[in-house]
Amino acid sequence: MTVEIRVKPRGPYSLALSARLAGDATRRFRDGILIARMRDGLAAAAQSVDGAVTIRAATEEDAQRLRWVLALDDDHSEFLRLVRNDPFLGRASRDLRGLRVVRTATVAQSLLRAVCGQLIEARAARLLERKVIRALSPPDDSGLSVAPTASTLGAVAPFELRRLGLHERRGAALVRVCRALELERLHGMPTDAVVRRLERERGLGPWSAGVVCLEGLGRKEHGLVGDLGLVKLLRALRGRPVEGWETAELLAPYGEWAGLASVYMLTGFSRGLLPLAA
Repeated sequence: MTVEIRVKPRGPYSLALSARLAGDATRRFRDGILIARMRDGLAAAAQSVDGAVTIRAATEEDAQRLRWVLALDDDHSEFLRLVRNDPFLGRASRDLRGLRVVRTATVAQSLLRAVCGQLIEARAARLLERKVIRALSPPDDSGLSVAPTASTLGAVAPFELRRLGLHERRGAALVRVCRALELERLHGMPTDAVVRRLERERGLGPWSAGVVCLEGLGRKEHGLVGDLGLVKLLRALRGRPVEGWETAELLAPYGEWAGLASVYMLTGFSRGLLPLAA
């Protein structure tokens, strides 16, 4: 690692809180340090007591890319202000104020994550994603792999993904989209246009589009409609079985912050910070 940058995050930020569950085939977080396999080598990030985050990487490009992955410049103070006294998210927003979404290094990885995560629990989905990435990009001595690109995933035959455990229809959808779209160009499209384009594909819906927008593009306005965690939350609130589409009603009040609200709801629910009593 030859490049070092020191970044003062814009707004409240906690690397420990944000990266706690961000480990995957391409990165890990231990003892306060995030290690990630980037394009040119390993990169590391750690937060000091004054709040600044120091990033060390092989190249300036890798350092800046990890800066984006960690969302260090993506100030969410306005969201915190808007929900501070919200009867539902208020407590979670105060207790989790430094929480931000750690993004994937490529849009393709976020699409793979979305496809792997359809209709299964988060832990099983992450294990499947890890298995696919490691098969396509063998880990180096650090045990980490490079994040897949659209060309990498597009070159795989769907039956190979099926062999790795991904449902055949979902694998076919993943390969088809990676071959049809230059996924990194989605960064230049408005969120609504991205969502419409992805939802036109068989096998992709609002939840998959939400994962790509939130983790692959760093957008906060499209929520994780249909997320199984949000389904469980809404079921606890309403005391009856609910359908995935109903979770849109949970997110609607938060408008342009619906994606980030999804994350605060899921984390707040897991930590008992949401009011579930009638």
